Amino acid sequence: MNVNQHTPMASPYGQPQPGYGQPTYAPLDGGYPAPYAPYNGPASAYQPGASATRSNQRPPDLRTPHPVSAPQPYNQYSPVRWDMQNGPPPMTQAPPSVTAPAVSQPYNQGAMNLSGPHPYPQHYGPPPTMQQVTNQMTGMQIGSGPPTPAGPGYGKYVSQPPVAPPTQLLPRPPTPKPRLPRSRSDTPPPPYQRPAPPQQYYGAPPPSQQPFNSSGPLPLSRSSPLLPPPLPPPSSPSPPPPTRVLCLHPVKLRPRLQVQVQVGSRSGSGSTGVPSLRSFPLPDPLPRSAPLRPVPGPDATSAPLPAQTAPYHAGPPPPRAQMPPTSMAQANHLPPGPQAPQVLQPPRSPGPLQQPPPQPGMPAGYPHSAFGQVRGPQPGYAGPTPVNPTTGPQLDPDAIPSPQASDLPPVQKSRHRIDPDAIPSPIQVIEDDKAKCNEPFTTGVRGQAPPLVTTNFQVKDQGNASPRFIRCTAYNMPCTADMAKQSQVPLAAVIKPLATLPPDETPPYLVDHGETGPIRCNRCKAYMCPYMQFIEGGRRFQCGFCSCVTEVPPHYFQHLDHTGKRVDCYDRPELSLGSYEFLATVDYCKNNKLPQPPAFIFLIDVSYNAVKSGMVSIVCQELKTLLDYLPRENPDMDSVVRVGFVTYNKVLHFYNVKGSLAQPQMLVVSDVSDMFVPLLDGFLVNVNDSRLVIESLLDQIPEMFADTRETETVFGPVIQAGLEALKAADCAGKLFVFHTSLPIAEAPGKLKNREDKKLIGTDKEKSLFQPQASFYNSLAKDCVAQGCCVDLFLFPNQYVDVATLGVVPVSTGGSVYKYTYFQAQSDQERFLNDLRRDIQKPVGFDAVMRVRTSTGIRATDFFGSFFMSNTTDVELAGLDCDKAITVEFKHDDKLSEETGALMQCAVLYTSCSGQRRLRIHNMAVNCCSQLADLYRNCETDTIINFFSKYAFRGILNNPTKAVRDTLVNQCAQILACYRKNCASPSSAGQLILPECMKLLPVYLNCVLKSDVLLPGADVSLDDRAYLRQLISCMDVAETHVFFYPRLLPLTKLESGSLPVAVRDSEERLSKGGVYLLETGLHLFLWVGASAQQELLLNIFGTQSFSQIDPATTSLPVLENPFSQRLREIIESFRAQRSRYMKLMVVKQEDRAELIFRHFLVEDKSASGGASYVDFLCHMHKEIRQLLS
Repeated sequence: MNVNQHTPMASPYGQPQPGYGQPTYAPLDGGYPAPYAPYNGPASAYQPGASATRSNQRPPDLRTPHPVSAPQPYNQYSPVRWDMQNGPPPMTQAPPSVTAPAVSQPYNQGAMNLSGPHPYPQHYGPPPTMQQVTNQMTGMQIGSGPPTPAGPGYGKYVSQPPVAPPTQLLPRPPTPKPRLPRSRSDTPPPPYQRPAPPQQYYGAPPPSQQPFNSSGPLPLSRSSPLLPPPLPPPSSPSPPPPTRVLCLHPVKLRPRLQVQVQVGSRSGSGSTGVPSLRSFPLPDPLPRSAPLRPVPGPDATSAPLPAQTAPYHAGPPPPRAQMPPTSMAQANHLPPGPQAPQVLQPPRSPGPLQQPPPQPGMPAGYPHSAFGQVRGPQPGYAGPTPVNPTTGPQLDPDAIPSPQASDLPPVQKSRHRIDPDAIPSPIQVIEDDKAKCNEPFTTGVRGQAPPLVTTNFQVKDQGNASPRFIRCTAYNMPCTADMAKQSQVPLAAVIKPLATLPPDETPPYLVDHGETGPIRCNRCKAYMCPYMQFIEGGRRFQCGFCSCVTEVPPHYFQHLDHTGKRVDCYDRPELSLGSYEFLATVDYCKNNKLPQPPAFIFLIDVSYNAVKSGMVSIVCQELKTLLDYLPRENPDMDSVVRVGFVTYNKVLHFYNVKGSLAQPQMLVVSDVSDMFVPLLDGFLVNVNDSRLVIESLLDQIPEMFADTRETETVFGPVIQAGLEALKAADCAGKLFVFHTSLPIAEAPGKLKNREDKKLIGTDKEKSLFQPQASFYNSLAKDCVAQGCCVDLFLFPNQYVDVATLGVVPVSTGGSVYKYTYFQAQSDQERFLNDLRRDIQKPVGFDAVMRVRTSTGIRATDFFGSFFMSNTTDVELAGLDCDKAITVEFKHDDKLSEETGALMQCAVLYTSCSGQRRLRIHNMAVNCCSQLADLYRNCETDTIINFFSKYAFRGILNNPTKAVRDTLVNQCAQILACYRKNCASPSSAGQLILPECMKLLPVYLNCVLKSDVLLPGADVSLDDRAYLRQLISCMDVAETHVFFYPRLLPLTKLESGSLPVAVRDSEERLSKGGVYLLETGLHLFLWVGASAQQELLLNIFGTQSFSQIDPATTSLPVLENPFSQRLREIIESFRAQRSRYMKLMVVKQEDRAELIFRHFLVEDKSASGGASYVDFLCHMHKEIRQLLS
């Protein structure tokens, strides 16, 4: 689905819909007693009509049941959202007068209601009776049988048994009778919690959808049967293997869902290899009120796990304003190594507690299946695996027995939970990849996927570009457009043309072909590369991209060896390497003349806010040092970059700093409506020639404006001034703008404050991300034409409209840095490090990038910080070593498996020494005609990079909810296509994920929960616009750590290696530990309330938790190995990132913990984002919907 198309959805924004998105809710069952929070118990068998305020029009399909065999239509966007409620209702409203049937879903005798709690809507009603709950749990049939007459989980209450085909069921383990309180008075009241803001992420599924539920036991297997075999009969004599079962309160039950990660693909349908399956059960979301204890199954032999205490908030996340909870969930720090499979023992002969009562509508003694009723053969699936009559039914390692209610501690008898370590773990995947990578990665093999971005590895260039320059979403491209459309896997590459390489790798060689310039194909103009085939003894070459034959120039001729290769092949970088540079001739220069060296112009806001915050004096002081570190090609030579200085508020002040002057001269331009540069000679100067005058100026600026009272600023004319200066000097360059406030002074580009929180979540929200004035778009176009790149440093105390001010930096290939509420003492270090790196980093100017491809595919879409005046050329006024461009490819013809697909990225730019160069990166990938091969060779991190940029651009033209739904739908289609075409036949209750995409759901959920797409209450519009622009030019490593931060336990630090990270969940934090969390933009040091005294002494120099200063932004330098190693780790993390990460110390139960928790992305977010477990369940429901 294209985000840019208007999505036909029932908008929740115009007319407020009862139970959805309203500020308050009426209690659904007529109100609650004051001391009690809403009861989230199981849906009872039948509920009397509860009161609710809603439209009188009920959708017809809830009343008229569909025929059982009728296909249920798939509809992603529900037109009916009135009968679901997000978040608990408040307890202060009087019950309304209008009555309607209860929202709680009724219980069908015979056909069990499967729709237990979703991660999103919650159902409330009067507490069930003991008999009702017993009937519901013991008579449950979980699985993939035929839908109930009104769609699964949405059946009307019926007294007669449901129509069901007489399919043979597999046996199921006995289900115990739960012991639950008979009345509400038996239950200790949970602590009162104010209702959270409505979770806008998911409304109710439409009646036509099969609901998928997120609580209840799930089978686990890491073995390799293709179909879970049936369980043995109770009389099986085999000795029971040990089991370990983790249980919590079963408030509501869901089908057993088993996650299988499939390695390889099924044989048949043209694919090769038999898959091995690794199964992961989907756990119940952790109830925030219950300790986690292992409950032994019969003959359990496993050691008990440490008890856990969990934070108090159950159900919806707490509002941001609340103080942190009094306790933090303690984690079982399980090692990431392979875990022993949890194996089900054969059930014993059922005792009085175990015997399930006969289900209404079922013959007595009818066996129950662990997965519900067995489906008949389905299109694209083989039939059921027959049971070997000689061996009898096999043990099912996927099923997990329900513990006896009498075995559970009192608090735990109402919830059932499985260890979350059983679902795919990002940490496990990262560690496995590190373990595999023990030798350099050579790029000579076509279609070989590189190690993950989280792995340290060395690259040897043997004909394809290093993954540091190019990473692809798929290294096996589908041969046809139909196949690509069927799989929905995006075909894209993330290209970082000027990426810096580690010291042990050789930077691209510079090739000089003299006045004739680089050798190119006559037709498609591709540059000479290893994919060109020399023929006729070396006199001609055939282009690998368009197959055109071109004469070899005489000076470039060389004989061929017996294999058809040139004898000088390995002496020429362009014939043997994937990345190299050509020295460009004058033909590649603007106006056919060689470029001048670039210039840097510093434009400093000297309004009241800028001076008062200390920004002006800090910038001026630092520039005196930084001017010695301007970029240069040769570190032994002086930089040829010239510099100029401007200050401004409502007017602009230009400075003449010519070396022959005794003092700098100021020239004021007050007519900002028609900007010009009042001087040419003396404005742009060489640093060494004018050092004394420049230092004198930088000393005087803070004094000159120390007493200013001018609060208004201009912005458009400031960029115009820099642009005019570069035009006058006939050179490219970069503007460094230091700005503090919304430009409200009368001038071109004047802006107004348009921040309106009421528009958040409405169809008009997209307008807030678009520039409010077209002036800046045309200004950006002029800047690109001149090669004028803009870097913007913002120091706002209130709304400054980053969406508009950022247009010029983003369009020119520049950067935006933002320091909200800048304070010299705490933010100076971060700002100065950013400024130093920004000035010193390698950068190219006046750049043009073009991506050429072999016949069959072409580059169709581009994402990043650049400008495009046509459909092929990416224009960048500046291109630095941190900028990445994401390119999407589409088919325009068939591809061949023999030749594969080729792409060549060529970037023409001016180096910081003034040389015109061409940097070439080549990449060859395989092509495949089998979907299984496509899914075997994808890279999830790159797919997420593409999806995030696609979505963040999509919100410019679409409501954020439509963009989120589009992402979920495409992800579901990718996984459903794999399930249908590549996976082995198995129960529909299993979620099967391809091995290389098993982390797609967890990472995609992080994108959906990001502040851009699902902001919390305290995230400003400027923050969202800033992040949207920032992520648009991130590479794969940066988006990975941004969406799934790195969380390191700091109990033991060894030199030379990092501690193994833990998953981003509150459950992984131990009260007695200290953790370092890195997001790429922030660093947090979380200190547990019971942290060991020795640990605190080593890190902070104090033994007392209460004496740690949370305001500190740097660790004390202590003379102990632990302190030294921790500071080394922090510095190494900072060195890897393009932005300096300020350290924030977070004490457990401190107010700052709310910020820290925001980055624990596997948990529910305060803004309503689903937890990893809940989202995995939602994805499974979507996949099943597509398959049905």
